[in-house]
Amino acid sequence: MNKRARWLRLAVPAVATLALLTAACGSSSKSSSSTTTTKVAVTGNLNVFAAASLTGAFNDAKTKLTVANPGLNLSYNFAGSNALVAQIQQGAPVDVFASADQKNMQTLVTAGLVETPVAFAKNKLQIAVAAGNPKGITSLADLAKPGVTVVIEGQGVPAGDYTRQVLTKKGITVTPKSLETDVKSALAKVTSGEADATVVYVTDVSAGGPKVQGVKIADADQPDISYPIAVVKATKNHAAAQAFVDSAVSGDVQQSLEAAGFSASK
Repeated sequence: MNKRARWLRLAVPAVATLALLTAACGSSSKSSSSTTTTKVAVTGNLNVFAAASLTGAFNDAKTKLTVANPGLNLSYNFAGSNALVAQIQQGAPVDVFASADQKNMQTLVTAGLVETPVAFAKNKLQIAVAAGNPKGITSLADLAKPGVTVVIEGQGVPAGDYTRQVLTKKGITVTPKSLETDVKSALAKVTSGEADATVVYVTDVSAGGPKVQGVKIADADQPDISYPIAVVKATKNHAAAQAFVDSAVSGDVQQSLEAAGFSASK
């Protein structure tokens, strides 16, 4: 069984469609003096691999994207950025990759598998606890207290690496009950009662519903969390892939990101 077939057995993406983009005629033609704008529709199949923390925002954009471009089938695959990188390296069919950190994206840049990435969003860390905060957690230091059960994302998962970076800087030693594959899995351990706390992104807490609440981490302790996105060189639909990247930077997808609590990358 070839690499593509093996991967297809593992991931069955959901179907959506991409936004109708507006482009200046002069920006892509010889008549650069024209200021007229035209609607550019993209069609065909497009497969986007995106960090799990982008699930809510990317899915929120589906309605606008579907209405605008019924001729394009957009498939999402959400997971930890490191897991997605491994799938791309193994030959998974993908057109666009959106990572929650620069490190995982750089792995693909170094391997020559993606075009030049562009930053499109920023985020912050937050402690997530059960509604009502039954353990009275008010700071990162409380995560090291006896009787507090903590889960953290595994090595290579951006949120986990960011968390360990902050804890090390502050001299806090936390022994997690488990190492999770992504932020959604970590948050689920808290909402199910299997853990008292975890550290995820502010946007994950916001999307977590009434079973979870956030405990702020001071801005002075926040790492630089920047999300890059890039067209995968093996894409079979470059026009649509580039269109999605553009929409993530300044379009319908970016609007959904901002509505979900992400900040634009400057």
